[in-house]
Amino acid sequence: MASVTIRAGYDTGAGRARTWTREEVMPMDKEVLIQYCEMKEEIKDIRRRIQKLDRFLKEPHQVSDTVKGTRRDGTIGSIKVTGYPVPEHYRKQRLRERYRQLLERKEAELLELTCQAEEYIQSIPKSEVRTMFRLYYIDGLPWWKVAQAMNRMFPKRRVKFTEDSCWQRNKRFFKEN
Repeated sequence: MASVTIRAGYDTGAGRARTWTREEVMPMDKEVLIQYCEMKEEIKDIRRRIQKLDRFLKEPHQVSDTVKGTRRDGTIGSIKVTGYPVPEHYRKQRLRERYRQLLERKEAELLELTCQAEEYIQSIPKSEVRTMFRLYYIDGLPWWKVAQAMNRMFPKRRVKFTEDSCWQRNKRFFKEN
């Protein structure tokens, strides 16, 4: 089993996240490859949240209220006041900045994790298994699409790849290693 040093955290199975520092060595296993896929989705979520805040800040919703007071012409009566909530606007600007900083950190972690996952996959001796792992863990394809892609890549293979055969090879690989 290969070992790598990684900074990203992953779920230990007990519901607690474990963060590895540069000084510690973590065994490279299936959990790290899964963490890579999950981190990609987390980054997509952060980007979606930033876009939502950008839309709000570009076109903030207006609020209106009616108050009693003196109008411009000097009469007393109700006056309609319209504007946008400034405190909420500034709060959302600060939140957007925090999300952008978080996104930068997560993207840096993902880049490091990508390199380490690629190195691990590259260390696998069999070409078919390496290709299968790249399709599933790096590209994020479901097993049935992995099987289709493998059948296109290896058309002269006598026994065709299926969703179950790809999943079983993955399972056997981690059981053996």
